Amino acid sequence: MEVQSLTRNVRMSPQKVREVVRQIQGMPVIKAQAVLQFVPRKSARLVAKTLKSAVANAENNRGLKLERLWIKEAMAGKGTTMKRFVPKARGSAGPILKRSCNIKIVLSDQ
Repeated sequence: MEVQSLTRNVRMSPQKVREVVRQIQGMPVIKAQAVLQFVPRKSARLVAKTLKSAVANAENNRGLKLERLWIKEAMAGKGTTMKRFVPKARGSAGPILKRSCNIKIVLSDQ
C-alpha cells in the first residue's frame, strides 16, 4: 500500500532540495530519518518535515507500521517562481527569480 505527502511552495530552489532527496530514495524510513537528522542543510530539515508527515499519514490513516515502511519515491519538483526586479545602470532593470519547489515523498510497505 502506498502513502504520500506533498509540501508545496517551499522557498528554496529545487536544485538544492534534490541533492538531499536523492540521498534518501529507496531507504527504509527509520534509516532515512537518521540520515536527514545529520545532514547540515536547510533542505534536509524541509525534507524531514515532509517525511514525518508521510509517516503520520501511513500510521493514522492506513494503520501501517513504521518498521515496514520504505521510501518508494522522493522528488523535488519546480514550484511557483516570484519575479522581482533590481535597478541596474542607465535606468534599466535586471530580473531576480525567487524560486520555490514542491517536495513529494511516497512511502510503501511492500
